[in-house]
Amino acid sequence: MTVTISAPSLLDAARTLAPQIRALVDQIENERRLPLPLVKAMAAAGIFRMLIPRKLGGLEVDAITMVRVFEEVSRVDGSAGWCAMIGATGGVVSAYLREDIAREIYGSDPEVVTGGALAPNGKATTVDGGYRVSGRWPFNSGCQHCDWLMGTCIIFDNGAPRLSANGLPEARMMIFPTSLAEIIDTWSVSGLRGSGSHDIAVTDIFVPDGWAASLITDRPYQPGPLYAFPIFGLLASSVASVALGMTRGAIDTFVESVSTRVPTNSRRPLRERQIVQMQVAQAEALLRSARTFLYEIVGEVWDAVVAGDEISTSQRALLRLAATQATTNAAQAIDLMYHAAGTSAIWASSPLQRYFRDVHVLTQHAVVAAPLYEVIGRVFLGLSTEAAIL
Repeated sequence: MTVTISAPSLLDAARTLAPQIRALVDQIENERRLPLPLVKAMAAAGIFRMLIPRKLGGLEVDAITMVRVFEEVSRVDGSAGWCAMIGATGGVVSAYLREDIAREIYGSDPEVVTGGALAPNGKATTVDGGYRVSGRWPFNSGCQHCDWLMGTCIIFDNGAPRLSANGLPEARMMIFPTSLAEIIDTWSVSGLRGSGSHDIAVTDIFVPDGWAASLITDRPYQPGPLYAFPIFGLLASSVASVALGMTRGAIDTFVESVSTRVPTNSRRPLRERQIVQMQVAQAEALLRSARTFLYEIVGEVWDAVVAGDEISTSQRALLRLAATQATTNAAQAIDLMYHAAGTSAIWASSPLQRYFRDVHVLTQHAVVAAPLYEVIGRVFLGLSTEAAIL
């Protein structure tokens, strides 16, 4: 099976999804998951196959196309954009699996969706032919519509953790059918409610050798610049693109809402207030400057991996900085629109309150959270830094 969808077609498909997402935002919020017809539409659009190698029937897009698609979906609803991002980036794992195994997971069904957790909250004990795996992992976005799930585990040999070359316990991501996992309803949160990021758990399941991978220490089986792109930079850029998409949606929503609105006890339309004009200008500047920085660095790193160049620690740091700053700017810009709207933004029917809640959950994600500034600052100051985390 070969899928042939061009980058412009992917963007067009993402834009075409907007009316369907808009019609479902209340259902997404109330049910705390994406409706399956929307998941099917995203899959049919090729979104979940963007990062799967072409050799396996995927699209293997460039990094700029990837972030543009995530932005586009996120303009309407953050949870929809987040699940699109999680389902698509999960496909990167296919490049780190033996081809026969990757085809079994990703090649047999063009609409397959994978997801899981990077945090090593599980235990995998080595046995003949593979591992016995137990663990519980939080933050498994979209797990209810995934066909396969992944949970990262510490590897144990003879009752003791196996140590890596750096002296730390070795961790590998275990892949298993969703049917073997328990999905535990834990996702009662303030924002990104529709992402369905529940806990998953498994107890003493068997995972064969070839169904375990590390995106950090393993070399990908598949060649190509997409799989030479720094993995944490790829993930951080993807998360940031969701934030940028939401920001575009929030600004557009606010501007449209004030076109004729006259506040109570006022004769002037809201848009004629100087403070509102300033807030819109500031939000636009925050969004556009962040977006320019992110796209510049993603493009620079992409050009480097296409050329076969080694990515320097400084480039990795800039990539993470651009993603972190984009997320920070996004939250600030959405805050401006939320406050500019006044009490109209507090109602459950207002998209602005949803953007506000969603972006402030997104800022807490480890790959773009504020502590990254310290790590990045150490690089720029010439201090020792663990490059693997970049």
